[in-house]
Order: sequence, then structure tokens, then C-alpha cells
Amino acid sequence: MLSSLFYPPSRPDTERLRAAVGGKTVLLTGASFGIGEALAGKLAAAGARLLLVARSADKLAEVQTRLTAAGAQAEYFAADLRDAAQCEAVARWTEENGGADILVLNAGHSIRRGLWQSLDRFHDVERCMSLNFYAPARLTLALLPELARRGGSIVAVSAVNARFPAAPGWAAYQASKTALTQWFGSIAPEAAACGVSVGVALLPLVRTRMIEPTAAYRRAPAMTPQAAADVLAGLIVSRRSRWQPWWLGIAAAAAAVFRRPLLWLAAKGGGK
Repeated sequence: MLSSLFYPPSRPDTERLRAAVGGKTVLLTGASFGIGEALAGKLAAAGARLLLVARSADKLAEVQTRLTAAGAQAEYFAADLRDAAQCEAVARWTEENGGADILVLNAGHSIRRGLWQSLDRFHDVERCMSLNFYAPARLTLALLPELARRGGSIVAVSAVNARFPAAPGWAAYQASKTALTQWFGSIAPEAAACGVSVGVALLPLVRTRMIEPTAAYRRAPAMTPQAAADVLAGLIVSRRSRWQPWWLGIAAAAAAVFRRPLLWLAAKGGGK
């Protein structure tokens, strides 16, 4: 019930989606599980040719087999996008496969850990920044000239906490998603001048394997991967600059007003 209230359906019209992606090549990162897997199926059904990227070669092969069995065109490339050299390899592979019309930057890493539990874990910061910010920026810069020639589009997946005040426990993740949101917001006007649309999806909690380690989220209202995939498909169709849940502005304002007590409560859970 709460999930329906917070996350009402946002499904794009089937014919409009087919018109937007039919016969087009989509490079989709984070394609092996959750949102990416759901979006791959949706875009394939609408006639897109898919270039799938994720770390798990076995799972990518499963997704590709399922899509091609249904008549879709799909290729895959296994890569750890936290590594700059592998990002560059993905860009070269994309060019070798004819280039992309649409770039969907869905791969991400979430972590919640307090300051005093992080003293010997700087790699948490590196992992979040590398996958959530550096990799999308690298791929965008590498593929932008071809996207401009095609009048293409970019959709980047961010999170609602990019709009919230800084929260204890979420330093690495929140910093990376805020950087992503600001960077794509900054380049959007220049990209638009070259015919490339840039859209950022500020997604709320999504019921994927990424949130499973956090016990507090198991009963929290969450969007389904299928609903999140609908949001991303809608951004491809509309070429809008941003999507966010209807309640985000209200929640962000309330968080700012009640910042001190909220920070106190959050800090209690992550203190020394």
C-alpha cells in the first residue's frame, strides 16, 4: 500500500518507446541484475539493439541468451567499470560494434558505514566514486562525439539522497551520487547544444540485491526494479533532464528544517 503511494506507476507508452528505441543501439551498464536486467528486457521488446555491460560474464550470458531467444539483438562485454582501463575497453568495444545511440549509465555501488568504522576503509570512498561517478563520466566523454553525430541521449542513474542534506553513514555513497548529479546537470546544456539529451533519474530505494545487506531496508517501502526500469525508459522517450519521485521536494525541505534532530538520530547509529 505504501509502495503504491510513494511510487505510483510511471510506465511509458509502448508505441512511443518503440518509436524512441526501435532500431537504435543502447549501451546499458549494470545490465546483469535488478534495474538493468529489467530495462534490458523492456528495451529489447521495443526493438532496441542492446550492448550489455556488467561485471558478471555468466549472468550477462544468461540475459543475452534470454533476449536473443525472444528475437532481440544483444551483445555483452564483461567489465569492472571501477577500473579506468576497463572503461576505455568498453568504449572501444562500443565503437567496434557500430557505436551507440543511447547511453544508459545504471551501474552503481551502495555502502552505508559510519565514520569510526571507516578509518581503515578508504577503499569504500574509491569504490563509490569510481563506479558511481568516474565511470559514467569516462564513458560519456569517450562516447559523446558519436552520440552527437546521432542526436542521441544519455540517461544517468542517481539517487534521491543527492537532494538531501549530508547524512552520517552515507558519506562515500552520497558524495558520489551528488557528484554524478551535479556533473551531468552541468554538462546537459552543452550536450543539448550538440543535439544530445541528458537525463538524470533520482531514484528512491529500489528493491534490489544492493540493499539486501541493510536490515533496516527489508520492510521499508521500495520501488520494484521493473518500476525503476519504467522510469528510465520514460526518460529515454521524453528526453527530459530529470526524474524524481513526487515527494522528494517535500522530503528534502523537511530534512533541512529538521536537520539537527535527524543528524543526532543518524549519528547514534554510526557513532564510535
